[in-house]
Amino acid sequence: QVHLVDSGGGLVQPGGSLRLSCAASGSRIYGMAYYRQAPGKQRELVAEISASGTTNYADSVKGRFTISRDNDQNTIYLQMNNLKPEDTAVYYCWAHLPWGQSSWGQGTQVTVSS
Repeated sequence: QVHLVDSGGGLVQPGGSLRLSCAASGSRIYGMAYYRQAPGKQRELVAEISASGTTNYADSVKGRFTISRDNDQNTIYLQMNNLKPEDTAVYYCWAHLPWGQSSWGQGTQVTVSS
């Protein structure tokens, strides 16, 4: 069983920055990722990072967001710069676990508004 705790969301003006964190506790973890879900829309992948540090980003956030990982602390971070109103969503941490299982964080709200 893996427990994920999302944190770091908040209200920021367009062009601002936020840093999200996801702390994991429990069993071995493989890849991790951030997804987001805006009101009335499907949950979408924002960024992902493998156990070895390989990253992948949605086209909409490339060049603005950076995902990183501290394997010693079992924590990932999402640095979000030059935020836009369309980045407003609930952001969820996700972890790929052994035996084909996965786990979700509780989510953290990011609101980009002037």
